[in-house]
Amino acid sequence: MDPDGTVARQRSSLLPWLLLLWSRLALGALPFGSSSHRVLHDLLSEQQLLEVEDLSLSLLQGGGLGPLSLPPDLPDLDPECRELLLDFANSSAELTGCLVRSARPVRFCQTCYPLFQQVVNKMDNISRSVRNTSESHNCARSLLMVDRVQIVVILSEFFNSTWQKANCANCLTNNSQELSNSTVYFLSLFNQTLTCFENNLQESSHSLLQPKNYSEVCKNCREAYKTLSSLYNEMQKSKEAENKADPRTHLCIDVEDAMNITRKLWSRTFNCSVLCSDTVPVIAVSVFILFLPVVFYLSSFLHSEQKKRKLILPKRLKSSTSFVNIHENSN
Repeated sequence: MDPDGTVARQRSSLLPWLLLLWSRLALGALPFGSSSHRVLHDLLSEQQLLEVEDLSLSLLQGGGLGPLSLPPDLPDLDPECRELLLDFANSSAELTGCLVRSARPVRFCQTCYPLFQQVVNKMDNISRSVRNTSESHNCARSLLMVDRVQIVVILSEFFNSTWQKANCANCLTNNSQELSNSTVYFLSLFNQTLTCFENNLQESSHSLLQPKNYSEVCKNCREAYKTLSSLYNEMQKSKEAENKADPRTHLCIDVEDAMNITRKLWSRTFNCSVLCSDTVPVIAVSVFILFLPVVFYLSSFLHSEQKKRKLILPKRLKSSTSFVNIHENSN
């Protein structure tokens, strides 16, 4: 007779009594102390009571209801595979936290790119055979293909798709190891523009009784805003020139979100405007085109001559008429 099976059956038979005791204590039906012990003593024998106490103590100390050790035939990860899995889990947790913390305002391309590269490297360590051995192939198969859920693959695809949708590679250089110079310069101008907004808002907020007037912001921060907007347009044109095959190419989400924030503050909050350098020529050409029909009809009317129609008789007709007149006179 198997002693482990006997112990397991005994523990299973005592489990309802233990659950009854815990449920009564949780609901307040039984007070803690000797009274609960007397109730169980009336229901159970002395041996069963001791076994219930041992089982309760075992569960409180972290023990389980099953055998003390796993059967040897259950599949388990090799130490190398478990280390790869833990490395991927830790790096994924760090990247997830960074993405969530940098969600609004969007800053995860400039903040989380080292962690993203770390996750990519950990995934490469799992998927490829580090040493051309069967153990490494077993790690890839055990961690990536052994079940239908494939949680490691799902997490890796989620990080990659998020990174691609955000176009974070357009803000990075040197194989996505660092921020590009244009991105660093743009973010510096962005911070300077926000600082200008903040400083001029503090100066204009001294008079609390007057309505909000953002004329100082529009006046003092115009050049900073124009410089930032011009740099953004240049970066966008440069990226479109590099990817002519795809006209919908975007800058990275950090740069786009920073420019959107600045434009909303400038136009909606502060109600400022910047006269574009092409506005005057466009207005002049539009007015000229609108007046072209008027000029055409007016000039045609002024230069057209209203000639009177004159009846000019030919010479033969004159001679015949004179002959007819003479003949009539003679008669």
